[in-house]
Amino acid sequence: MKIAAIIIRVLMGLLFLFASVVVLFNLFPKPEMHGDVKIFNDGLEVSRYLIPTVKIIELLCAIAFIVGRFVPLATVVIFPIIVNIFLYHAFLAPEALPIAAFVLLGDLFLAYYYRNHYQGLFVAK
Repeated sequence: MKIAAIIIRVLMGLLFLFASVVVLFNLFPKPEMHGDVKIFNDGLEVSRYLIPTVKIIELLCAIAFIVGRFVPLATVVIFPIIVNIFLYHAFLAPEALPIAAFVLLGDLFLAYYYRNHYQGLFVAK
């Protein structure tokens, strides 16, 4: 199970590293969007702060996943972003749903693998 956790966290780290660097440094032109996807993305871009904030969090979590430090923290911090990615692809752009499902299941697997690190959070005092 340790090897599976290493493989999943490195794959997720590389995926988030690529996704965040491409957006933060505008490495590729933005694809043409239509319909609800365009409306949704236009709303995110109008806010001006949300996309850079999310991409910086993704970058920090990607580095944590790749290096193997602070992985339990990165797993928790990236979870709301992953849920939004999954729901975005489930409802608006289903062509990339398998990748979103892999990332969601990978994060849940890592949370399960590091479950001992979260025990103190659930202690009633």
